Amino acid sequence: MPGFLLEVGTEELPASFLSGAMAQWRSRIPQSLAANSLTSESVAVYGTPRRLAVLITGLPSQQPDREEEIKGPPAQAAFKDGQPTPAAVGFAKKQGVELEALEVRPTDKGEFVFVQKRTPGRPVADILTELVPQWIYNLEGKRLMRWGDGDVRFSRPIRWLVALLDEAILPIELVNGSLTVKSDRISHGHRVLHPEPITIHQASDYVNTLRYGYVAVDANERAAIIQEQVEAAVHNLGGYTEIYPDLLEEVTNLVEWPSPVVGKFEEEFLNLPTEVTTTVMVSHQRYFPVFKTGDNKELLPYFVTISNGNPTKSEVIAVGNERVIRARLADGQFFYKTDLAKPLESYLPQLETVTFQEDLGSLRAKVDRMVKLAERFSAQLQLGESDRQHIQRATLLCKADLVTQMVFEFPELQGIMGQKYAVASGESPEVATAIFEHYLPRGADDILPQTLTGQVVGLADRLDTIVNILELGMMGLVTKPTGSSDPFALRRSANAVVNITWAANLQINLQNLLDQISKDFATDHNVDQDQVTINAVFRDEFFIQRIRTLLQEEKQIDYDLVNAVLGENDEEYQARALQDLLDVRDRALYLQQIRRDGTLDKIYETVNRSTRLAAQGDLDTQQLDPTSVVRPELFQKPSESAFYDALVQLVPQTQAAQQSRNYQLLVEGLAKIAPTVSNFFDGEDSVLVIDPDPDIKRNRLNILGLLRNHARVLADFGAIVKNL
Repeated sequence: MPGFLLEVGTEELPASFLSGAMAQWRSRIPQSLAANSLTSESVAVYGTPRRLAVLITGLPSQQPDREEEIKGPPAQAAFKDGQPTPAAVGFAKKQGVELEALEVRPTDKGEFVFVQKRTPGRPVADILTELVPQWIYNLEGKRLMRWGDGDVRFSRPIRWLVALLDEAILPIELVNGSLTVKSDRISHGHRVLHPEPITIHQASDYVNTLRYGYVAVDANERAAIIQEQVEAAVHNLGGYTEIYPDLLEEVTNLVEWPSPVVGKFEEEFLNLPTEVTTTVMVSHQRYFPVFKTGDNKELLPYFVTISNGNPTKSEVIAVGNERVIRARLADGQFFYKTDLAKPLESYLPQLETVTFQEDLGSLRAKVDRMVKLAERFSAQLQLGESDRQHIQRATLLCKADLVTQMVFEFPELQGIMGQKYAVASGESPEVATAIFEHYLPRGADDILPQTLTGQVVGLADRLDTIVNILELGMMGLVTKPTGSSDPFALRRSANAVVNITWAANLQINLQNLLDQISKDFATDHNVDQDQVTINAVFRDEFFIQRIRTLLQEEKQIDYDLVNAVLGENDEEYQARALQDLLDVRDRALYLQQIRRDGTLDKIYETVNRSTRLAAQGDLDTQQLDPTSVVRPELFQKPSESAFYDALVQLVPQTQAAQQSRNYQLLVEGLAKIAPTVSNFFDGEDSVLVIDPDPDIKRNRLNILGLLRNHARVLADFGAIVKNL
């Protein structure tokens, strides 16, 4: 079965584009083949800074023939008096068949003309010739460029094209104005180690042929080689390194034939904070730092970089890299000494000169809003004076390092330098730690803040940004987050708010905090109350959607159980979720637990049947006490009295479950009442709920409504899917 090789040769591609392009091809090319009814044994995508390639094995020589049934015009329009009309003639001509091939068949909408059409499969070479330009031109990336005098956009100019179907060259042309790149079997090796052209005789030889030219086309192979080289080099230096995944991926996509280069720097730079030195090495120079063996993460004055040059020139390459890092570390040393010359608090006035957002004012204005919001958190959490003071101080200082020289030059160090400058300024450990922690989590896999002060400052920071930006979005002053765009990363921030609250078990009323921030915004921007109410609907739904997503994706709660605790367009449940994030989490987890152990099945039918019928009544969903809404004198059957008595006994269990969030108490009560409810519906003295007497009917619907309401303390059972 044929194999196909495509290699797109280019000028040096950015590492970020190469990584994304390979990922796109891994996903899109199999889909493209399948859409054209082509199967394959494997699709391997390769890439280096100068090429992007795919090797497909086990292709068929041509598409399979296709049999398809095509529906035409109604029979009455296609034939008159048994003779074909122009509609029938036109349909047959369009499908390329004779009139005799048309068939009349009955359908739900009457008789129609059909044709059974057989389409021969096309040769795979013809299909690939059409698909290859699409695969290339449809690649997405940042800052795509034009070159030459054409309109073709790609990350970098395309210089050669290899397209082989087994041994044969597949004729493909990429036309860009006056420039045409034609496919061939000629590739190119490493710029330095093998500058001569390389001939690829057949598709399956690709990987080995390029290796002969000192090009390792497999990114996974290069990554493994780099990791092995770096670890061996640092071992020889008597230390160890950390293989940062992002750094390894970037370096892998910057070289074609990796070789390690060891460099060193002056020991005086070890007096810099480790985070400064490693940031310079990792984020700016793409070096692997070398740490002393042990747990303190102390640096040794060495680094390892991966070269794409000639390994025999490693000493010369090392000297150049040492010169660069020496200058960068000297800058860091100067910034550090200059910043330490005055206390962290003295930087606060400079925050007034930095704009946070045009309509929301300066960073200092944001800090002032955060201080007020942090105090509201403290009040809700009923914190003691010591905790309150730490939170207020940390909130006041948390952005001060943004205007220091070090963070201005190295933005990645925000919070990190704030913590160090706070310690040097004599601030308490609680305040210093919170300045660093309030940025956590910085990404999907990052840790959460561990201290109460850090948690509160981080929540105040994010809520101030989220609510105020959403309010501006409602006013049309900024772009609102949509399904495909979130320019202010509000979703990520809202996820952090929920996750921090859950992880720390913070008993906060998020709804109250959101309303207070919106009220402050309305006052500052002269927004009328009607608009505040409209905005609140979108704002609250934004947070509900975040809770919904986190429950399903991170807590692994079934979608119907998430609907049951958040409600489906149920304002009562949504408000309850925002008022108590811990409660909505606990209810969802408990529902998932009782589904798995079978307890949910024991109460599902009883509660769900009652819930469906209770919808015909008008009982308030908050009502739990039967003594005020049920009239025993209207009972006609013992089953009604038994149901009523069981509800009276259920009230204290439900109340205890609400107060303690121990919903097992409620479920035990619902399980206990289940036989009584079954007898009410189907026993010897069962009743007809929809009685002709309106008072009796209402009395019975109230009984069912009470059971529904008790169950609603846990969830909306009407949203739960049986036997999911």
